[in-house]
Amino acid sequence: MDFSIKAFNTKNAIAEHKSSCIAVGVYEGGKLSAAAKALDLKGSLTATVKSGDITGKAGTTLLVHRSSGPAKRVLLVGLGAQDAVSDRNFISAIQSVTRVFSQLGANDALLALPLDGIKGRDAHWALRIQVHALRESIFRADSLKSKKDETQSGVRKITLLVDAADAATKHTLKQAVAVANGMDFAKTLGNLPPNICTPTYLATSAKQMAREVGLGVEVLDRKQLEALKMGSFLSVTDGSVQPPKFIVLKHMGGKAKDAPVVLVGKGITFDTGGISLKPGGGMDEMKYDMCGAASVLGTMQAVGEMELPLNVIGVIPACENMPSGTATRPGDIVTSMSGQTIEILNTDAEGRLILCDALTYVERFKPACVVDIATLTGACITALGHHNTGLFTRHDEAHDALADELLAAGKYANDTAWRMPIEEAYNEQLKSNFADMANIGGSPAGSITAACFLERYTRKYTWAHLDIAGTAWKSGGAKGSTGRPIPMLTTFLIDRAEG
Repeated sequence: MDFSIKAFNTKNAIAEHKSSCIAVGVYEGGKLSAAAKALDLKGSLTATVKSGDITGKAGTTLLVHRSSGPAKRVLLVGLGAQDAVSDRNFISAIQSVTRVFSQLGANDALLALPLDGIKGRDAHWALRIQVHALRESIFRADSLKSKKDETQSGVRKITLLVDAADAATKHTLKQAVAVANGMDFAKTLGNLPPNICTPTYLATSAKQMAREVGLGVEVLDRKQLEALKMGSFLSVTDGSVQPPKFIVLKHMGGKAKDAPVVLVGKGITFDTGGISLKPGGGMDEMKYDMCGAASVLGTMQAVGEMELPLNVIGVIPACENMPSGTATRPGDIVTSMSGQTIEILNTDAEGRLILCDALTYVERFKPACVVDIATLTGACITALGHHNTGLFTRHDEAHDALADELLAAGKYANDTAWRMPIEEAYNEQLKSNFADMANIGGSPAGSITAACFLERYTRKYTWAHLDIAGTAWKSGGAKGSTGRPIPMLTTFLIDRAEG
């Protein structure tokens, strides 16, 4: 999908714009937006609205075919109350537009909704939301089908109405497209079957992406991981014939002396639970256990495309968790890269075992902050459902500031998170009689004790943990990877670079 922006004025009127379709807003009570009024030739749109065919309720649409004028069709789109168009109503309107555009027998369209009248939002937010929604509407997951899903061609060239086609607006458009590209990359990886998307495939994909957007890349193999004494990470790989990979991506867009932001993504390309085998029902969805890794890859692609003036490093421990005669057993004790020992009570709590060594590894970068992203616990889904990502970090001034940054970025990007507690009391559940800690703390507060486990490996830097188990993919009829939390992460990084 190709995007361009255009500003209209008295010399360049919207009514003279040649297009297969122009989408304009209608407020509740039948009030036309400014762009709609400009297209209201001889009162034709006013008459249509007065007929009651569209009320202006958010998300409603009415396609009007025209026999005269440069625009062949006008799509009326409900925005809700004029005095306070909410961000939710605007998103609903955009989603309705994408559905209509995807079914139109037209190649081009002008999207002319008002961007400056949304409560609590600015025009740059609205521009970004439009691009993401439109790109989401054309994403397909049928690459492995022998017969592709039937879809109409729909609109592929979209011009977006803006107040001023200045450098700042063009910059926002570039960023929005880069984020959409990163989300597509992450969703494609997440949806691939585990017999294709192995740790080696992830590493190969990372190398190819790095070449395309100009990132530095390094992939460590088993011998190098053994030399680093990553005993916790390697214990998860023991039951699989697939070799582990440890992927490091670097975008050094800031000053050489600036400390980098480090993103760490859980890359379990398939999770059977190991010897602590999961139930069979729904186990196919454990191919999504690498969505933390995919989100880091997608974010790094976006950062590279944006040429963001910030140092960002992505780290991905990738492996499978499989049962076999060589697999790690419940009761085994392993030694992490940090030297801390772990009693493995449940091999299905494997994500924290690979992340803890990655979190120790990133100390060498002397990071400004570290954010890990993982489909870590079903308990987080129980707590927060599928709406909010779980955010965990320590409670002090530096960590409160990092949490606030991430929460604000998520709210701005419509990719929200909710902060959960980390307290010393929860560490009692991780006590072991035989090792420095156990890898699980029982059923109560499962997402919190998992975060407390990770926190023990992050005390040399500022850190936050995002549990995306409830937000990284959807089940049922809409089954598929969501690309979250890439919008939050990219907004967080953009704010750091430009703030």
